[in-house]
Amino acid sequence: MILEAKDLNYYYQDGESRRYVLKDTSVAFEKGKFYTILGQSGSGKTTLLALLSALDTPQSGTVLFDGKDIKQIGYENYRRNNVGIIFQSYNLIPTFTAVENVLLPMSITENELPEDKKSVAYNLLDYIGIGKSKADRLVNKLSGGEQQRVAIARALATNVELILADEPTGNLDEEMEQEIIEIFKKLAYEHQKCVIVVTHSNEIAQQSDQTFSLKKGSLTPYE
Repeated sequence: MILEAKDLNYYYQDGESRRYVLKDTSVAFEKGKFYTILGQSGSGKTTLLALLSALDTPQSGTVLFDGKDIKQIGYENYRRNNVGIIFQSYNLIPTFTAVENVLLPMSITENELPEDKKSVAYNLLDYIGIGKSKADRLVNKLSGGEQQRVAIARALATNVELILADEPTGNLDEEMEQEIIEIFKKLAYEHQKCVIVVTHSNEIAQQSDQTFSLKKGSLTPYE
């Protein structure tokens, strides 16, 4: 297993009472598979993704990457070197071009990368459907679907094995949504990435290898 969560608890304290977002949650993920975590708005999907990506910490429980506690790896090191995160709102730097957005994480990772990083960035963008002319544009001049592709290329830029995406097609139409899902499948099956997508869409869930349902703090395999 490339990623495991063991007995995660996350709650909000209100006086004497606790409202659990996640309660004793355990789950494991493998490389080469495309997973979805399905749940309604407010179910805790984004919280779980934040814990798996070390953007937040649980009150108790452990997240393991490649068998190591991410606390021991160091949260910042883990995010910088082991995981690529894709946000619904893209979180790109609007004053940067597409290729500059992809180059940014390459400048801070400790992973071994080719010397000509700019060529790698252009190739990544081309791989996911952004040609050189668009790669040289400011990202705020690109369409929503194109910006999401840039965000995917950025997540791949440091050659990580783990890709986490939070409602990555929430702002896209059905045709563009399917194109993005096909990219995720390709990353899982052809490049042996572990791809985990948080979504409220049954259509996306039906295309994944395994779906987990998150409801009332409990994460269960979805039938």
